[in-house]
Amino acid sequence: MSSLEQRLSRIEEKLKQENEEARRRIDLNIDMSPQRSRPRPTLQLPLANDGGSRSSSSESSPQHHPYPSRPRHMLTLPTPPYGLQKSLENAEIDQKLQEIMKQTGYLKIDGQRYPAEVTDLISEGEIGSGTCGQVFKVRFKKTGHVIAVKQMRRTGNKDENKRILMDLDVVLKSHDCPYIIQCYGAIVTNTDVFIAMELMGTCAEKLKKRIQGPIPERILGKMTVAIVKALLYLKEKHGVIHRDVKPSNILLDAKGQIKLCDFGISGRLVDSKAKTRSAGCAAYMAPERIDPPDPTKPDYDIRADVWSLGISLVELATGQFPYKNCKTDFEVLTKVLQEDPPLLPLSMGFSLDFQSFVKDCLTKDHRKRPKYHTLLEHSFIRRYEVLEVDVAGWFQTVMDRTESPRSSQCYSHQHQLHSLFSVIMTSPPSASSQREDGARDMF
Repeated sequence: MSSLEQRLSRIEEKLKQENEEARRRIDLNIDMSPQRSRPRPTLQLPLANDGGSRSSSSESSPQHHPYPSRPRHMLTLPTPPYGLQKSLENAEIDQKLQEIMKQTGYLKIDGQRYPAEVTDLISEGEIGSGTCGQVFKVRFKKTGHVIAVKQMRRTGNKDENKRILMDLDVVLKSHDCPYIIQCYGAIVTNTDVFIAMELMGTCAEKLKKRIQGPIPERILGKMTVAIVKALLYLKEKHGVIHRDVKPSNILLDAKGQIKLCDFGISGRLVDSKAKTRSAGCAAYMAPERIDPPDPTKPDYDIRADVWSLGISLVELATGQFPYKNCKTDFEVLTKVLQEDPPLLPLSMGFSLDFQSFVKDCLTKDHRKRPKYHTLLEHSFIRRYEVLEVDVAGWFQTVMDRTESPRSSQCYSHQHQLHSLFSVIMTSPPSASSQREDGARDMF
């Protein structure tokens, strides 16, 4: 076995171990929490079967998901043992938590600021779940606004706390970017962090499943403009790299808005480079992150997110994940490193500038791959910056004429309204429907 195969095997084994640990942590958090004299203010929902798998009989069947399933696990790569760096990170986490605690307890919606407690949030059901937490459709009692609330447990694990704080820090600071999900505020308790956000319609991943085929180029043109501008904003304004660009983190709604979400594994840039290799999704990971040219300096920059965007566009434009017939992360990672980059098929009638844009994003040598400013000059983005596209009309047509990925599962009964002091006693949706990271599907 070559050294590369050995490295990929270790990555795959580490991923399996982390999924097992994540599942055990969730079980312990739910089943072994200390008894209290009164109900704890939280939503408690049935657990899915595992901590990261996206496979299920309903979605992998030809009726609902005609394409081969592929790994979408969160992947954590080995990081060098920087003891001092970890110590500084821990201090930063504690400091940020204290800052956020001072701001907690109110929501700012439509320019108005309202005092808010957990008991002011009335759940209308779970709409998404990932490794970082659960997302609920919630009615804010004081105003009647319907919003999305992400609940993340404070387990005492520094890495998990860092994800929570990173997600919260980015969305709170990004209130002036129209291409990033808007945050209304947070409520922090001793056991949980609740992040209140605007409620979007659904994500690009679920739209693809509804259509059971390609998303039109004109929609992807507008989507590309929004996501590139969101990524540029994060880099220029806050020195942040997203590190998890994929269809399930691209949100759309009935107003035609397109926004980027889920910043839990975003990273700080130092001299325009990310200094850690931790976190990411194997299916969309850039070659230089999997196999750094210099393993002693595993630096990478925002061009890793450009690759992830390219893979996402190929998937959404064709209706299929480009690395086909992969049953394990090992196979995906191997294909990324050994095969030529995917391209848009000539037979599907895509415009020349769309083909050119995707080819640029999927330049295998990251040193030759364009950065955001160059991408914004590309004819594909220039065209869709000014072209009128009825994204809202298309979105509404899709939602009206297609079946929700959830509707065929054991989720057909209506949720009753419960306060966050209640336990929702409903049948659990399938494991895969709970794994739509970043999804805000209200249907």
